[in-house]
Amino acid sequence: MTIPPRATPEGPTISFDIGGTHLRAAVVTADGAVIDRVQKSSNGTAEALEDGIVEMTAELLVDHPDAVAVGLAVAGFLDSERRVVRFAPHLPWRDADVAARLGERLPIPVSLEHDANSAAWGEYRFGAARGARDWVLFALGTGIGGAMMSGGKIFRGAHGTAPEFGHLTVVPGGRPCSCGKRGCLERYCSGTALAATARELATTGRFHGPLAESCIDGTATGSDVMLAAQTGDPLAEAAVGDFADWLGRALALVSDVFDPELIVIGGGVAQAADQYLDRARAVFAREITGAGHRPLARIEVARLGADAGMIGAADLARAEAEGKVSDRE
Repeated sequence: MTIPPRATPEGPTISFDIGGTHLRAAVVTADGAVIDRVQKSSNGTAEALEDGIVEMTAELLVDHPDAVAVGLAVAGFLDSERRVVRFAPHLPWRDADVAARLGERLPIPVSLEHDANSAAWGEYRFGAARGARDWVLFALGTGIGGAMMSGGKIFRGAHGTAPEFGHLTVVPGGRPCSCGKRGCLERYCSGTALAATARELATTGRFHGPLAESCIDGTATGSDVMLAAQTGDPLAEAAVGDFADWLGRALALVSDVFDPELIVIGGGVAQAADQYLDRARAVFAREITGAGHRPLARIEVARLGADAGMIGAADLARAEAEGKVSDRE
């Protein structure tokens, strides 16, 4: 399916959150408001994924024909021009010029951004990081997304891939990761990791009940574990406690490297922050180098929730389409 070219007057932006298990699209206004949305599964081939993006764009253009651009928040490594998806652990693209391929099929400009950078930009422009100068986004979902901003600009590193907090090796020879390494941080501190920890604890025989049974048979998800923790399930509480400890250590590591004024916790797991964040803060304060003798970063929960990446990608795509000055200089 290819949408024919057409005139595109000033209007909202269509943006996509392209994660490991979902494909979500939204229509976002210039002031960051989401006014429409659609969703579908993202599992499948690269061709199927691109077909889904084109079809969902076509669906949204029916009611929003004045859309000015399409922005993609991608969970993967992009090239320095943010057109090619080099590698995405949870997606089928490999060295794929996604911007060019979609650009041939869509009637409005297409731009790509790393999903964590997109979420960070959204929080910086419209959410918890407004006014912050040097700060970090730590996004907890299927894996870990990370972003760093300094002086109002996204820090990307020399080749556009910084930072990859989730793939720092924290347990040599530990749990296998989809990136090909073992012992990555996101294998111990993410929604997927929460379920894995619960399964490991369940196999010890120390815990009993419905959650333990679903962990042993492999059907329990991170969301199941978090919900069970809210009801006082001992297995769930132990798994969430381990998750919180890893998060605290991770935030201390990030602070030792970057010394941010603010750390924003985002991603899907942030919705249950009241279950683990106090404990993570305590571990963070204890584990940071120079504990007790240096200022600590404020730790806050993202305000834009699961829409942060789409809102940020929309704002960046609008700026690029209009040729405005942005962090992309």
